[in-house]
Amino acid sequence: MSVTLNQPAPDFTLHNTEKQPVTLSSLRGHKVVLYFFPAAFTGVCTKELCAVRDDLASYNSVNAKVFGISTDTLFTLGKFKEEQGYNFDLLADYNKEVCNLYGAQYEEFVFGMKGTAKRSAFVIDENGIVKYAQVNESAGDLPDFDAVKAALA
Repeated sequence: MSVTLNQPAPDFTLHNTEKQPVTLSSLRGHKVVLYFFPAAFTGVCTKELCAVRDDLASYNSVNAKVFGISTDTLFTLGKFKEEQGYNFDLLADYNKEVCNLYGAQYEEFVFGMKGTAKRSAFVIDENGIVKYAQVNESAGDLPDFDAVKAALA
């Protein structure tokens, strides 16, 4: 499955690293940015999320909530968040349902891992409508942060 621009974003509930459920539809009234990433503690994923961490003020200035999503466990993501000082929620899609809903899932990733999240970025407006979608085939490619910010403007 995949998302379509200018259509409602697929709703979901995932748990954050504090073991609290986060439901997309409960965030109406805020812009939402979803950054899917393959795996915690890897080089490119760390670089991506540190760039978001270091620029979180620009997201906050437009009333946007930012979430990182991977298929890691919430415990792994909790340690990753703590070690890197991330100032936004990381959500665990361990059952790979949300990655599949958003078309952001590798059938097979490195070392035979199946269902890992593709590096992707989605911007959802205050009404729950998808305004930007980028799904990278190469895990080495970072999201287009400038395009994300333009979609938030």
